[in-house]
Amino acid sequence: MVAEASLSPEILAKYEAVIGLEVHCQLLTQSKIFAADTNAFGAEPNTNISAITLGYPGTLPKLNRKVVEYAVRMGLACGCTITRHNVFARKNYFYPDLPKGYQLSQDKGPICVGGGIPITAKDPDTGKSYQTTIQIHHIHLEEDAGKSIHDGSDWTTQLDYNRAGTPLIEMVTEPCLRTADEAGQYLTEVRRLVRYLDICDGNMEEGSLRCDVNISIRPKGATHLGTKVEVKNLNSIRNVMRAVDSEFRRQVELTESGAGERITQETRTFDAATGQSYAMREKETMNDYRYFPDPDLTPVVISEEWLADIQDRMPMLPAALHHKFTTMYGLPDYDATLLTDAKELAEYYEAVCTKTTNYKAASNWVMGPVKGQLNEKTLRERKFPVSVEQLASLLKLIDEGTISQTAAQQVFTLMIDAPEASPADLASAHGLIQNRNTDTLQTLVEEVLAAWPDKVEQYQKGKKNLLGLFMGEVMKKSKGSADPKLVNELLAKTLQKQ
Repeated sequence: MVAEASLSPEILAKYEAVIGLEVHCQLLTQSKIFAADTNAFGAEPNTNISAITLGYPGTLPKLNRKVVEYAVRMGLACGCTITRHNVFARKNYFYPDLPKGYQLSQDKGPICVGGGIPITAKDPDTGKSYQTTIQIHHIHLEEDAGKSIHDGSDWTTQLDYNRAGTPLIEMVTEPCLRTADEAGQYLTEVRRLVRYLDICDGNMEEGSLRCDVNISIRPKGATHLGTKVEVKNLNSIRNVMRAVDSEFRRQVELTESGAGERITQETRTFDAATGQSYAMREKETMNDYRYFPDPDLTPVVISEEWLADIQDRMPMLPAALHHKFTTMYGLPDYDATLLTDAKELAEYYEAVCTKTTNYKAASNWVMGPVKGQLNEKTLRERKFPVSVEQLASLLKLIDEGTISQTAAQQVFTLMIDAPEASPADLASAHGLIQNRNTDTLQTLVEEVLAAWPDKVEQYQKGKKNLLGLFMGEVMKKSKGSADPKLVNELLAKTLQKQ
C-alpha cells in the first residue's frame, strides 16, 4: 500500500473528488411530525413520548401541517419545484431506536425537487475565490430516529425515544461538489438559510443539523463516477471538511496501492480525535429498504392557495437583504455581507436605521462594539449588549458633536452595565460631554501658542505638521473635553493671523 506520507502533491493532483451531501435539518415545530408529542431538545430521556412514538399496535400517525409548510419554505428559498401531490412511504430497516421498525419518509416523490444554493469558495491550489451554485437533487420529509446511548459499555445500550418522530427535511445535493471548502461553504449557507426561515436552529452540536458525506474519486478529466463511500453523522462544518480531505486521501491511497486493493461501497464513521474514518457496514442499496406507500397516511395535496399563502409569508433572505443594505443604506459590500451573516444581527441593524440616518456609522458600531460583545448563544437569544434606542441615541450625540468618538466608546461600555440609562445622562455624569464653548477654547488656544513661540515660528515657516502638537496641548489643557474639530478650526484661524 502507498504510505500516507508518500501521497505527494503530484499523486493527489492526478485525482479529483466527487462529493454529494445529505443534510438533515430538524424542524422547529412544537410537536413531532406524526404525533402530538412535544418536539424539544434536552428533556429528560423518554418524557416526550406517547403510544404513537412507541409504535403501539393500533396507533395511527397524523401529519403535522406546519412540517409541510417549513419544507416548502426551504424549497422556495432554494428555487426548487414544489411537488403538489405528496405520499409518505415506509422505509424498512432495522432501527433499534425507532420502535415501529420502519421509518416514515418520502421515496419516489420528494416535496421539493431541483434548485440550488449559490456559494463563494476558494480554489485549494490558487487560493482565489470563485462563485458557484451547488445543485440540489431534492428535499424530502421524514421522521428522525431516537438515540442509542452506550456509555462505554460493550454489553448494554440505553435508548432515548424523545427524538423519535422529530420532523426532518433531508437535503440531497447532486454529486457536484469537488472540494472540502465547497462542502463547508454549502453547509454554512444551509445553516444560515434555515435560521433566516426560522425552521431550524442549525445547532450542529445538538444534532439539529447533521450531514452525511458521499465521496468518490476519479482521474481528473474523467466523466464517470467512482465507487461511492458514505461518511455518516458529521456534526460540525469543520469535521465535514476534515472528513472530505481524509476520505479523499484514503481513496487515492487505495487506488495507487500496488497490492490490488479496491474501494468498497460502504458506510463509514469519522473519528474527530484521529481525523480518520472507519468502516461500519457495507452500503445498503435502495432495494434493501423495501419502500412501499404507508397505508395509514393519506396523500398531502399542496393547493395553489396554500402555496401562495406560504410564499406571501416568506421573510427577506440574505441575498435580498444584502442588496437592500448596499442600495437603500449605501453600505459597502463588506459591511452588507457581515451584517447579513446572521438574521438577528441584520434585524438589529435595520431597527437602528429606523432611528438614525447615519447608516454607515450604525454599521460600524454594530459590526464593531456591538458584535464584539456577542457570542453565538447570545446572538441566537437576541441578548444584545445595548438596546436599539440606546445605540441610536449614542450615534446622535456623536453626530451633534456632543461627545467625541473616544468618549462614545466609554459611554458604550457604561451603557452595558446600565441598560435603562440614556447615553446623554451617562456622558454628563462622567464628564464626557465635549466642550464647544468658543470663548473658552479660544483662550486655551492662545495660551498654548504663547507657550510655544519657537514652534509657532517654525509652523509659519512651513512645518505644518506642528499643528498636531498644538492640538495635543489644547486637548491636554481641556482634560480631553474640547471638541477636536472646533479646536482645529480655532488653531488654524489664530495661526493665520499671527
